[in-house]
Amino acid sequence: MTNIILLGPPGAGKGTQAKRLVEERGMVQLSTGDMLRDARTSGTEMGKRVAEVMDRGDLVTDEIVIGLIRERLDDLSHGGFIFDGFPRTLKQADALGELLAQTGQSLDAVIEMQVDDSALVARITGRFTCGNCGEVYHDRTRPTRVTGSCDVCGSTILKRRADDNEDALKTRLMEYYKKTSPLIGYYYAKGKLSTVDGLGEVDAVSAAIAKVLDKS
Repeated sequence: MTNIILLGPPGAGKGTQAKRLVEERGMVQLSTGDMLRDARTSGTEMGKRVAEVMDRGDLVTDEIVIGLIRERLDDLSHGGFIFDGFPRTLKQADALGELLAQTGQSLDAVIEMQVDDSALVARITGRFTCGNCGEVYHDRTRPTRVTGSCDVCGSTILKRRADDNEDALKTRLMEYYKKTSPLIGYYYAKGKLSTVDGLGEVDAVSAAIAKVLDKS
């Protein structure tokens, strides 16, 4: 069982690679956004706390996110966890390390998906997804075969994120570099960090990640 963190700015391809690892290695993707949405409708005590906070429009605390992760870590019948979107700060990294130690688990690798900012802007501003099945497309590099229709499910509900524009992306990148990029040095010092070219072809990026995991 291998537990990893995927690091990289918005649009680096973390979600795409996490999906492949789930399919090919039986790993479990721990996306904080997905966990919060699931918890909100779960009816559990933790779920009620999440719902209360989100209904007030407040940010969910690190304590709650760690609590959700703890619940998921109790399920060991898989090929390991992929932490996607967490940790985002050094404080969260410390909390995750303490949680893994408490549950007798380890962090095996932290994979930074390196990208060039200008290329990233071009990648993201052309991105759109199927509103039905979630398949990801791009105006230039991966258009749908039939204009206006998803190749996978045939849905005509194709969406773009409101913040997938150049100005909003620059703001998101600045936020990433301020809060999350310090994690690169943090995990490098712990001997956990590996880097891959996040702007390569999807198969090439997958192969680079596989090489890291097979050594860890």
